[in-house]
Amino acid sequence: MPEYDVLCIGNAIVDIIAQCDEAFLETNGIIKGAMNLIDTRRAELLYSRMGPAIEASGGSAGNTAAGVASFGGRAAFFGKVSNDALGEIYAHDIHAQGVAFDTRPLQGEPPTARSMIFVTPDGERSMNTYLGACIELGPEDVEADKAAGAKVTYFEGYLWDPPRAKEAIRQAARLAHAAGREVSMTLSDSFCVDRYRDEFLELMRSGTVDIVFANSHEIKSLYQTASFEDALAAIRKDCKIAAVTRSEKGSVIVRGDETVAITATTIKELVDTTGAGDLYAAGFLYGYTTGRSLKDCGDLGSLAAGLVIQQIGPRPRQNLRREAEQAGLI
Repeated sequence: MPEYDVLCIGNAIVDIIAQCDEAFLETNGIIKGAMNLIDTRRAELLYSRMGPAIEASGGSAGNTAAGVASFGGRAAFFGKVSNDALGEIYAHDIHAQGVAFDTRPLQGEPPTARSMIFVTPDGERSMNTYLGACIELGPEDVEADKAAGAKVTYFEGYLWDPPRAKEAIRQAARLAHAAGREVSMTLSDSFCVDRYRDEFLELMRSGTVDIVFANSHEIKSLYQTASFEDALAAIRKDCKIAAVTRSEKGSVIVRGDETVAITATTIKELVDTTGAGDLYAAGFLYGYTTGRSLKDCGDLGSLAAGLVIQQIGPRPRQNLRREAEQAGLI
């Protein structure tokens, strides 16, 4: 059985990233800072109005897999692309990062997913995602050897949007737990939490999910409270480990009665927040699956997130292992 540090399951999406001003968001009815699901017509309209753009393979869990591999970890990914030009780009990029990706591509329609991401001058990203082939990810795409052979299986909350993906996640979780492994999820964004609050809480309270990643907005949305402290106290009881990011305030990790505060990495300039949470999870999970302390896990996550927000695009251009060594974290 092949052994991986982290198996990531998510929407395989090609990101198309352009900079814009606040007025563009308002004119085009785009909710700032959120992931907005769109149909084909809306995708074509927004694409026609975009300025100069960068194409990059993205998708939340795919970014995390790429980050784990950049740290030197063994990463695998399940995600559905179509047998088209964007699908080939996606597969090439994730293989080039050193990630095992063997999900069979879809033959024909719908096409590979794409997300038009508009970045405002404050670095905030507003995503407009056409899920395309992602909605076809199902239980038949779960490779049992990888699900049982990964120390942690990690999936994105966004996967609760395409219906058959839920079955795939539950199947992968059963295989992981039967092999004595752990399962992790990210809440993805506060609008996603609003859509699936009860289901996410059930995943945690039933023990389907052991480790949860969230930011301060998502955790407050999950528990429907304006108090970060109250939300943190609640999640402490609902899962084994929770890692909650707080932008420039760093992050907080809780496990039982234990609380670990992590300082944010100092940056020169905030360029684009796309991928920040994904790369934090990558650093944390790399540290966790290689036996490091929660403090070290958080510091590795903070380092990776701090690097990716200083560039356009969701995957780090630097070798994260080298950066971690230079920072004295490995």
